Amino acid sequence: MIFVLQVRGSPALIVTMLVAPVLLLLLVPFPPSSGAQLPNQGQAKDLPIATNGQPFPWDRMRLPKTISPLHYDLTIHPNLTTLDFTGVARIELDVHEDTSIIILHAKQMQISNVLLLAPEGIRPLHVLEYPHFHQLALLSDSVLTKGRKYEVQLEFAANLSDSYHGFYKSSYRTSSGEVRVMASTQFEATFARAAFPCFDEPAFKANFTIRIIREPRHIAISNMPKVKTVELPGGLLEDHFDTTIKMSTYLVAYIVSDFLSVSKTTQHGVKISVYAVPEKINQTAYALDAAVKLLDFYDNYYDIPYQLPKHDLAAIPDFQAGAMENWGLSTYRETGLLFDPDRSSASDKLGITKVIAHELAHQWFGNLVTMEWWNDLWLKEGFAKFMEYISLDISYPELHVDDFFLGKCFDAMEVDSLSSSHPVSTPVENPMQIQEMFDDVSYDKGACILNMLRDFLTPEAFEIGIIQYLKRYSYQNTVSSHLWESLTNICSSDDLDEGRLKHREFCAKRNLPSGLDVRAIMDTWTLQEGFPLVTVEVRGREVRLSQERYLKTDDPSLTEGFLWQIPLTYMTSTSNTIQRFLLKTKTDILYLPEEVDWVKFNVDMSGYYMVHYAGEGWNSIIRLLQHNHTALSGNDRANLIHNVFQLVSIGKVRLDTALELSLYLSRETEIMAVTQGFGELVPLYKLMEKRDMAALENQMKGYIVDLFRGLIDRQEWTDSGSVSERVLRSYLLLFACVRNYAPCVTKATQLFNKWKDSDGTLSLPVDITMAVFVIGARTPEGWDFLFEKYRHSMQMSVKSRMKTAMTVTSLQDKLTWCVHLASYGEVMKTQDLPGVVVSVSKNPHGYKLAWDFLRANWHTLIKKFDLGSSTISHMVTQVTNQYSTREMLDEVRSFFGSLTEETGSEMRCIQQTYETIEDNIRWMDTNLPLLQAWLNKRSHKVAHEDL
Repeated sequence: MIFVLQVRGSPALIVTMLVAPVLLLLLVPFPPSSGAQLPNQGQAKDLPIATNGQPFPWDRMRLPKTISPLHYDLTIHPNLTTLDFTGVARIELDVHEDTSIIILHAKQMQISNVLLLAPEGIRPLHVLEYPHFHQLALLSDSVLTKGRKYEVQLEFAANLSDSYHGFYKSSYRTSSGEVRVMASTQFEATFARAAFPCFDEPAFKANFTIRIIREPRHIAISNMPKVKTVELPGGLLEDHFDTTIKMSTYLVAYIVSDFLSVSKTTQHGVKISVYAVPEKINQTAYALDAAVKLLDFYDNYYDIPYQLPKHDLAAIPDFQAGAMENWGLSTYRETGLLFDPDRSSASDKLGITKVIAHELAHQWFGNLVTMEWWNDLWLKEGFAKFMEYISLDISYPELHVDDFFLGKCFDAMEVDSLSSSHPVSTPVENPMQIQEMFDDVSYDKGACILNMLRDFLTPEAFEIGIIQYLKRYSYQNTVSSHLWESLTNICSSDDLDEGRLKHREFCAKRNLPSGLDVRAIMDTWTLQEGFPLVTVEVRGREVRLSQERYLKTDDPSLTEGFLWQIPLTYMTSTSNTIQRFLLKTKTDILYLPEEVDWVKFNVDMSGYYMVHYAGEGWNSIIRLLQHNHTALSGNDRANLIHNVFQLVSIGKVRLDTALELSLYLSRETEIMAVTQGFGELVPLYKLMEKRDMAALENQMKGYIVDLFRGLIDRQEWTDSGSVSERVLRSYLLLFACVRNYAPCVTKATQLFNKWKDSDGTLSLPVDITMAVFVIGARTPEGWDFLFEKYRHSMQMSVKSRMKTAMTVTSLQDKLTWCVHLASYGEVMKTQDLPGVVVSVSKNPHGYKLAWDFLRANWHTLIKKFDLGSSTISHMVTQVTNQYSTREMLDEVRSFFGSLTEETGSEMRCIQQTYETIEDNIRWMDTNLPLLQAWLNKRSHKVAHEDL
């Protein structure tokens, strides 16, 4: 659905026109001159109809290749009082074929005074609009000749957007209660066209010279440094910014605000600045130091200097995405950038460092080398997600980032196990489909398959290959095959330069031909959806292997026809040396040097596949975990927990087998294995919370508490230990309090009361505040006190924890109030509404409230957060993914089935929702009796042992 902004009046342009005014065109189309190339010439099908009723001369979503932009000269004047903006765009064009028509993008703006600046003189152009494709057609009465350069100039006006895309309004409240307004941009993926007329596709790279008109009380920042400020009549100022290097429209950025900044310079001479609202500028020191350190890391790692003289990082009060990598001016949520050393947690530090690492990785992977089209979004997003972990592992070893990578692969597999998943590289056309690409498949699966390839090729070979890729395609656009070719050349026996000679050894060591075809391997991971399940059966020294698609479905035909080239890794009871085997066929056999007690495939889960241990395989692993679980790494153990419970969903493993494996968790201490244990066990009772089955639900909750009781009891209520230990402590104490584990509830209650008695001035250990706040929010008085502290706090990480605690309460009127507050957007930001709704939906006292709110406010939500966006998709899937009854499935189908294509009926997340609920129903039908029997048997055994 296209949301039409009404422009308030017709604000006059402040900008002095660059050419003399001319008469407006008569409202008749120009006939094409003889020899001119019409984009659709010779096509018989009907043309679309423009807004004035005339035929629009282009009928495709993608722009024609007849003309490309070389340079944009932009002057923008936002009015932060009337909340609109005006501007002039002067675009230099390169003509590739004779034509009399220029097709470009503009969305929801008034276009006027459109001129062609040709060598022969200045002429007006006739304008046709086709809003359905966000396109303008500029019609000339003479031919634009191939090989010549022209310029067009357009005046435009629009409202500042009240969504989070395009050139949009943001605001914040000072500690004294004053509301201040600013304007910021977010152009990815298809929203630059809502800020200025442009060729809004990633392959149409150009240079940009930007001028911003502002009031003296504000500052303006953009991609490039400011070169001068000019005084204009009426007390206004015009900031002139240096011309950018060649880049895509989605990376253009500018902000008009009252921000303050702090700055430092990198070892390579790049000025780094962090911008924030004045009262939060004291929370920017950590981000500034991290950005300096990480930009220096990437400069060295990529062996390509950062291309601009400066890089700004700006904390935006209203921001839908987590962050955006605009070249030279990356933008962030305040929670993604601001850090208070006294109030922020270990988890906050890890998150902020990762998101800065992600956006700075993009300055090379995405900005310098850009995907040709959005079908290959993963090329930049999967890589940036992957580089978060590579860069932090080297630059911030104390953050133990390796302890958290597997979670990304588990997240990706959750989506990728559905038939509604999509290939990493998948065709997309319209803006909604493009938006849908910003999902766990593009980001997390992309990162996980790159990690698998790095492990397979060796980190050294991988690094050389990507440097080769970046150097070869700098300032250009690429497709996936370009990356594979650059990595394939590492093993090439011909034309090896000195830097690659050592990788002859690698090819021999991996028992691979020197002409290793990386593309042939990786196409199987990027061009087909899903991932493989490898079944392993050990018979003496013989290991029988087979592969099939892992898919949560009751339709086996959907798993047919899939084949991957899988870089298998394995270790055995007799050797902890990692062995490798490339499985290219449906079945194969490998031979062990001797018989073994157990074999573990996918070592440390470096590969993006699941493993089923057939025959006695799972029993041998269960015995190993029960008697000597540290024989395997924490990641290996997390991988086994994940695999065994996921295999229950498709009937490969019985639930009681998975539960028997889970018993070893009573001795587990590693964060990834512990959290994955929770990740597989907690959803079982979350399904029951949405049904009337309290007895079994409480039995299951009791089992999990008992399983982790020892680890919970060992937690100190302090901020001591490593980052992983601190993150785990927060997790465990929060779980224990939510589950009413008496020692934790007692301690948290005491701490909350002390904190409340001090009027919130008592300094609590940061890592335990979440558990304390959750217990405090259980009473009306405690909730109200927490809300008052939330309202006045300037510490973003503290506010975030308070907000979550307020949504975990059992007080239904408070849950309703939370959702209302986030909807209204005054005290609680509307950007937080999706998170609040999802958090309430996980609350057994609020799940119906969340679902009812989603339905009742659907049209408002898709207008505010944009159709197909990851925000909308996340809300849809997360609010519904714990339903497990046919009644709820019917209710969900009834609502989403009533939508039209314009209101989202074609969104992939709706199909994912249906599949997830159907899978939940199947799981409950099949496994509830087994679960009940196993829990009863265990209770009886424990009771007997206690006698």
